[in-house]
Amino acid sequence: MTSEAASLVVDARGMRCPWPALRLAKAMRDARDVLLIADDPQAGREVAALAGEHGWHLEDDGAADATGRWRVRRD
Repeated sequence: MTSEAASLVVDARGMRCPWPALRLAKAMRDARDVLLIADDPQAGREVAALAGEHGWHLEDDGAADATGRWRVRRD
């Protein structure tokens, strides 16, 4: 992840898919840069698919714990 902080953090821990992706989609309506935190094992696949559909840039933070962190940006 780059040194710049995401403008918005969406904490979707404890939510099962599709909720993390839905929360991300809602946040991306207004924000250009979102950090999504989710612990559902399916979240990565759903977030990648959503980002691909919308042409968003997706970075996996590579967090060491079981919680996934994805930074999503749009141009």
